[in-house]
Amino acid sequence: MSFVAGLVIGLVVGLALIVAFVRSENARSKHRSDLAATVTSFARMTVEDSRKLLSPEYYPSWVVFSQRQKLTWLNVQLEKIWPYVNEAASELIKANVEPVLEQYRPVILASLTFSKFTLGTVAPQFTGVSIIEDGSEGITMELEMQWDGNPNIVLDIKTYLGVGLPVQVKNIGFTGVFRLIFRPLVDEIPCFGAVCFSLRHKKKLDFTLKVVGGDISTIPGLSDAIESTIRDAVEDSITWPVRKVIPIIPGDYSDLELKPVGKLEVKLVQAKELTNKDIIGKSDPYAVLYVRPLRDKMKKSRTINNQLSPVWNEHFEFVIEDLATQHLTVKIYDDEGLQAAELIGAAQVQLSELQPGKVKDVWLKLVKDLEIQRDTKNRGEVHLELLYCPNGMQSGLINPFAQKYSMTSLEKVFKNGADGGNNMNGNGGEGNNGRDVIVRGVLSVTIISAEDLAPADLMGKADPYVVLTMKKTESKNKTRVVNECLNPVWNQTFDFVVEDGLHDMLTLELWDHDTFGKDYMGRCILTLTRVLMEGEYKDCLPLDGAKSGKLNVNLKWTPQPIYRM
Repeated sequence: MSFVAGLVIGLVVGLALIVAFVRSENARSKHRSDLAATVTSFARMTVEDSRKLLSPEYYPSWVVFSQRQKLTWLNVQLEKIWPYVNEAASELIKANVEPVLEQYRPVILASLTFSKFTLGTVAPQFTGVSIIEDGSEGITMELEMQWDGNPNIVLDIKTYLGVGLPVQVKNIGFTGVFRLIFRPLVDEIPCFGAVCFSLRHKKKLDFTLKVVGGDISTIPGLSDAIESTIRDAVEDSITWPVRKVIPIIPGDYSDLELKPVGKLEVKLVQAKELTNKDIIGKSDPYAVLYVRPLRDKMKKSRTINNQLSPVWNEHFEFVIEDLATQHLTVKIYDDEGLQAAELIGAAQVQLSELQPGKVKDVWLKLVKDLEIQRDTKNRGEVHLELLYCPNGMQSGLINPFAQKYSMTSLEKVFKNGADGGNNMNGNGGEGNNGRDVIVRGVLSVTIISAEDLAPADLMGKADPYVVLTMKKTESKNKTRVVNECLNPVWNQTFDFVVEDGLHDMLTLELWDHDTFGKDYMGRCILTLTRVLMEGEYKDCLPLDGAKSGKLNVNLKWTPQPIYRM
């Protein structure tokens, strides 16, 4: 009996061990299969997938997801063939750069040419390469390059006084990123029709100038003029979005060349809380705006003296060649008179963030350096209104009263709407000069209420009221006084006849009423762009110059025909 019991127990235990072993092996097999699938998934991951999987707040600062690959092998080969590259590239660069130098030649010089041009014996070093996925039918490659060269470059300079000066360009240090575009892809060797090259990003360009056998400082301003000419030539000749097209297979590659794709209309509205650069008094700020940093393409505002919260309300227009990569740069300076202006701060807007045909209202924080944005100091803010109009969206309408004048893109939008036209083709006007088209109408402003106002009295209350002012006509209205209240309600409407809606502004100032005077409680400055575009809107506006508080308003526009000033 005990034998039978032992046999049964042995069989049961044996079967249990076999079942446990099989399940364990199956589980291990499944785990290995899942692990293999996971490894395979990781192998197929892109850099963007890695960023999504591991967001920045969960990985340490030393972790970097990079698409850039090293090019040690290329640098070894380049050093071997550099003497031949130097000879071929020197002639090519000289032939292409000389006409650009002549174009930007300073007025104090009669001619500016190369008498010698070789790249020297030191080959550049390529520090990385990456492939750009931009959705185009081609291959876009970016090469990062460093070069501390010993070139033999001599400029033959002649002044109008008949003096000839050979100026040597020495100690060149360059770091930048070149973009190569292989397009279109074809079924013939080498499988692409043409190559475009461009300087995508210039991180550093340093050099020194020396007169051969003399001192360049003997002619005041000559060194600065030549240096500016060289930098402008580099910017204008090969810096993105400018690109040089080299055909490989015969064909028409005009679509690869640089062409304007639209226009950017910029309204420089105001700035606030700027850093004071003056020991006595306040800064005298002005703004410089540009898309491409070329002297003839940069726009400058007027200077507003002794003001840290200037209001400009000025219009500028820029030609855009590549919406995806270009940006608008704004730099605010303190005008120092005869001395060099001092930078207060700078800001940038990526044009790819703009919606075509729609005005974007932005406040941008100013920083000291756009390349290294680790500035924690408050340098102020600048207020812009931006409108991007692609070429296919421009109305192309010309003022019928003065054919020789042209309108900005923003004016065309309003004129097109006022005329009821839908003509969205044609070429628009270029400049800001001769604006004789205005938008006339009635602006209805309803001051609804205010919230969370800062106390202005000793008792912790305030007696607030609002003063409304139109900038151009200086016409004013004011609300009633609401006694002892930090959340007043007015619900009062005021009408203003506006003669030039595109260029006028509305100022709303909040005051505390006292028996023997009044105390300032903050303000809001509004352009009329939004109400012109939308017809009517309601908004809650923060008060500038106040510790706290917001103003609830409703604006409505009743248009009248556009006419000549």
